Amino acid sequence: MFKRSFDIVASLLGLVVFSPLLLAVAVWVKLDSPGPVFYRGRRAGRSNVPFGIFKFRSMVTNADKIGGSSTSGADSRVTRSGRFIRRYKIDELSQLLNVLIGDMSLVGPRPEVISYTDKYDGELLEIFTVRPGITDWASIWNADEGGVLAGARDPDRAYEILIQPTKLQLQIRYVRERTFWTDLKIILYTLRRIVDSSFYPMELRDVQRLQPGSGAQVA
Repeated sequence: MFKRSFDIVASLLGLVVFSPLLLAVAVWVKLDSPGPVFYRGRRAGRSNVPFGIFKFRSMVTNADKIGGSSTSGADSRVTRSGRFIRRYKIDELSQLLNVLIGDMSLVGPRPEVISYTDKYDGELLEIFTVRPGITDWASIWNADEGGVLAGARDPDRAYEILIQPTKLQLQIRYVRERTFWTDLKIILYTLRRIVDSSFYPMELRDVQRLQPGSGAQVA
């Protein structure tokens, strides 16, 4: 109950504080390329119930129909405004709407596409016991998914090999060890990681960092 109350207050405050930026980005997205302001992709929520995520559209319309679900930094589907939005994680700010509605939490396992979550079994089902979040340990571990997948001939395959296994284990770790203080720590670490890409918390010292362009090594 306390976590939900915190989510409501923090998301409301965030939407108010960042409203000028959100409005400016919305206008830029609309002027930059044809299509809606938001991408409302279907993601797996708590109990694997699908919901529509709010993300500023950073790719061309119908990008999911002309390519895979994973995106490298050099993906031609990404728009000019989209590269800026992705670089500074601005597309995640719009998910404060999902937090306010109750689809998501500020901190929790990043929401995954249904085609992946429908295959979860065993301990992976623990991930569905909490609301997905805007950030978590996995988001800090791999803060630049597009850069990691850069150069991969098959970004989806590279994601499944390089990112997904560790991402899932970090999500399970969060579910099993979560506390309010851990949530606060993850929020602060996420903000620091955005402004300082060299930062890497000691809590993840047992997890190997991924390097940009790692996806090129995947056949």
